[in-house]
Amino acid sequence: MKYMKQFCIIMGVSFLGEILKYLLPLPVPASIYGLLLMFGALATGILPLKQVEETADFLVAVMPLMFIPAGVGLMVEWEALRGILLPFAVIIAVTTVMVMAVTGRVTQWMIRRDQKRTGRKDAGKE
Repeated sequence: MKYMKQFCIIMGVSFLGEILKYLLPLPVPASIYGLLLMFGALATGILPLKQVEETADFLVAVMPLMFIPAGVGLMVEWEALRGILLPFAVIIAVTTVMVMAVTGRVTQWMIRRDQKRTGRKDAGKE
């Protein structure tokens, strides 16, 4: 029953994201609204982490299964994709490197900010 309650909370926040998508005339997917609402609720303490933690951990653990239909779709449409395979591969490689670089820079910035705030040289090495 605990897991059903946690799952209902997560689905409720997702549903609020769907409502926001309907109400706001912005080109933002409903899932992003839901993620922002969940983040805001968790960050402010409106929703304690304990109320969704176990179900969220389970959903993250089974997330790779959600990519199977997309992989099968790529296999089914292989002939159509064959002609654009090289540009597609280049785009994937370039954007992957960009995401890694931005993530690294943001992480370094956050560690430095934490070091300045706490005055410790070893901040971020826990």
